[in-house]
Amino acid sequence: MERKRIAIIGGGPAGLIAADFLAPHGDVHVYEQGKSIGRKFLVAGQGGFNLTNSAEGSELKSLYSPPGFLDMALDAFGTAELRAWLEELGIGTYVGTSGRVFPTKGIKPIEVLHAIRVRLVARGVQFNLEHAFVGFDEAARPIIESSAGLAVVEADHILFALGGASWPVTGSTGSWSAHFASIGIDVRPFRSSNCGVNVHWPASFITAHAGKPLKNIRITAGDRSVLGEATITRYGLEGNAIYPIVPAVRDALANGTDAAVYIDLKPNNTVEQLLRKLSGSTPKDYPKGLNLDRAQLAMVKAVTPKERYFSPADLVEDSKHLRLPVTGLRPLEEAISTVGGIRTEDLDPGFAFQRFPHFFAIGEMVDWDAPTGGFLLQGCFAMGHHAAQRILRTSRTDR
Repeated sequence: MERKRIAIIGGGPAGLIAADFLAPHGDVHVYEQGKSIGRKFLVAGQGGFNLTNSAEGSELKSLYSPPGFLDMALDAFGTAELRAWLEELGIGTYVGTSGRVFPTKGIKPIEVLHAIRVRLVARGVQFNLEHAFVGFDEAARPIIESSAGLAVVEADHILFALGGASWPVTGSTGSWSAHFASIGIDVRPFRSSNCGVNVHWPASFITAHAGKPLKNIRITAGDRSVLGEATITRYGLEGNAIYPIVPAVRDALANGTDAAVYIDLKPNNTVEQLLRKLSGSTPKDYPKGLNLDRAQLAMVKAVTPKERYFSPADLVEDSKHLRLPVTGLRPLEEAISTVGGIRTEDLDPGFAFQRFPHFFAIGEMVDWDAPTGGFLLQGCFAMGHHAAQRILRTSRTDR
């Protein structure tokens, strides 16, 4: 196969793994606007470094939206394949709680990134740091700006891995979207995902309970329901039971329908069981009878009429189906990930643009979504691998 020149614009996980699979077969150049690669990768590692998840097959694919978009990529490069690739780099992994996959204890995010870079350098990948994508010329060729000035990128294939709009401190601002609009590519506005939700708490409740956990609860919004934990914050709620229901809340806010979350504080008990526990009790004994902690009880009182607390039936109903109206999502700069960006319908099954077949879009810059727990990184890695395989197949047919 004739060696092709391949440009990868963006030095995050999607672009880096694509570079690894392409390097043995082409001249690969990575352009990164920052002083180092993988800055967002390192930030993600600060909150618990989930490299992937042990979920496989249909269970894995069902967690991504829009349905079917990432199926081929995940079938070809799922969690087992990603762990095997990391093992090749000298990065062992293990399955932790809830199926999350972490690097072997003692291995830090910076060490994982270093292992990837060492591998790519050994394979001849050329890194161009502090080279920022700033638009397209009149022939729709990418323009890169560096200390040397402006330069047009000439390549047989160009992979864009520019990121979404979360963690802007890492340079991931989504500002590239205007450049794609200039060549006729529609870009959906970025919106928060995997983020906290805004709830209007009474001031006294915030003072007494902000920062306290809500353990072993079930949170429901729309058709999504999650068992887990959340944290009371000054603005509302945050946590692993909140993030997966954000898409339903986001849709409700956009559509003007009921934007609310429903909390079951006693998911292991039925209404009937809880009513029996309160039988013969007086209101001062209700918290002990229901085994509600101070924060849980205060939350119920904060968002329901006072008289409902004195009715066992109403208190049990509120403990099982506590409705919290959501006034909004946390801003992009606080979100773990974003949706929006390049429309999935503008890409073919190999993530090439329908309009520009030698352009590819991978990673968070494309409008797909997944929960936390290793699934976001898995999606990015799978996309990078899949696009690389598509380029290799295309190059073979071009001979």
